[in-house]
Formats: sequence, structure tokens, C-alpha cells
Amino acid sequence: MSGRWIRREDRGPVAIVTLNRPERRNALSQGLMGELSDELSRVGSDLAIRSVVLTGDGPAFCSGMDLKDAVATLDASEDERKAIADVQAIADLIAQVHQLPKPTIAALNGDAFAGGAGLAVACDFVLMAEGARLGYPEVRRGLVAAIVMHDLIRQIGERRARSLLIGGNPIAAEVAESWGLINQVVPEEELLARAIALGKSLVASAPIAVESTKRLIDEASGRPKDLRGAAAITAAVRVSSEAEEGMRAFLERRPPDWETGTSMNE
Repeated sequence: MSGRWIRREDRGPVAIVTLNRPERRNALSQGLMGELSDELSRVGSDLAIRSVVLTGDGPAFCSGMDLKDAVATLDASEDERKAIADVQAIADLIAQVHQLPKPTIAALNGDAFAGGAGLAVACDFVLMAEGARLGYPEVRRGLVAAIVMHDLIRQIGERRARSLLIGGNPIAAEVAESWGLINQVVPEEELLARAIALGKSLVASAPIAVESTKRLIDEASGRPKDLRGAAAITAAVRVSSEAEEGMRAFLERRPPDWETGTSMNE
């Protein structure tokens, strides 16, 4: 089954769900997130499917939130309530990946940034192509990566999370593997085949036992069931003039002038 922005192909018990917006580096528009959420719901209830591979079309896995959409919201003079609704869609999508009853495998065919990195790291397994990068550049856009913080700190520790979240610089696939943020770096031409093989190998695990184990791991690690509180913080920062300057500067391919931004508390 395929939509405008999401493609699905089943290889036996493995569903391959592909982000299909390569001209925008698979940026998370409202349309793409809606289609992906619907497809994940279908996969979750499909008894013939035992694991899910999430990947992207084109040179990138996912560049994160669609900043053109975000700036258009600012142009329309929408209030914080609309910003919260937009960011909540990303939070709900990541929570949906967390709670999918079947094993999820992110196959990062290219760069995964911001919400795209959050989407990947939320999966149970992450395979990453050689040459791909992973990062959280939100602070360089005047934004805050609140939604992904728990996953990141839980998986790699506070010190490394600070480096990614405050510095805003991406890391190479090999670094992500050495930090334990992903499972394995593989040659790009082998990525999908390796992900599918991993998915098929998981058929040996009993489905109800897998679902229960995933839930217990989340409980043991203190993973929040709802990310909307973090989304509200992200949205509050997003409507600041500093964020507007950061997003516009990114789209206009120029350095941001932080002197034009004002505090969100003003």
C-alpha cells in the first residue's frame, strides 16, 4: 500500500515503510506525518507482519521538521496553540513508534537530523549506511529538541547528549555506533537487505512475548508514554522571534543574526 508521501512494500513477514518525499529530504510535513501514522497503525494490526523496516527514499533518511511549513505558520500569524498542535504531531509519531507492538528497524540510507533522528532512535534497532550522519541541529535554528531528549540521554548518557543537543553538530555513522546510539554501520548497497534479514530473523521470537518485552523495557527505562509535555516546551520556543530568525536564516542559507531575536519570556 502506498500514499503520496509513504510507500509500503511487504517482504514476507517484514513491512518496509519508506518516507517518500526525496525532493524535500523527507522533511516531516503534516501530510507525511499523517500518512506515516496511518501506515504504522495498519502495520501494527496486520497479523501477517512481524517486524517493520523504516527507511527513506533519496539521499537522506529524514531532515526533520519541514521548516517551510513552520515559517508559513509564522507568516500566517498563527498563535502558540497552532504551534503546539504541529509539534505534537511529531511527538505523537515518535510515541507511536515507541509503542508499536512489533520490532522496528530504522535503516538510515542517509542523514537523519532533528525529528528525523528522533524518529530513527525511537526504533528498536538502527542500521546506518556508511557516510550517513545523525544530529540534532535545533539550537542552530533557535529551536529546542525537547521531544527527543529522554531517548538520547537514556541511550548515550548526559555528557554525549549535551554535545549533540547544545553543540548542534552531526556525528558520523561510525561515531554513532561507538556511542551505542545505533546498532551497526553497513555499506549503503547492503543496508536494506541487512535490515530485511534482521526483520526476518525476529520471526523466531514469539509475538506476544516481544510485545510484552518491549513494554517492560520502556517501563524499566522510565520512557514516558506521552511526549506532549515536551512538545509544548518545543512549541513555546518555536513561536519566539529568535526561532523565527533561525528558521528564516536556514531557509535563506545565511548565518542567523541572534541579535534580532528576543527572549521567549519577554
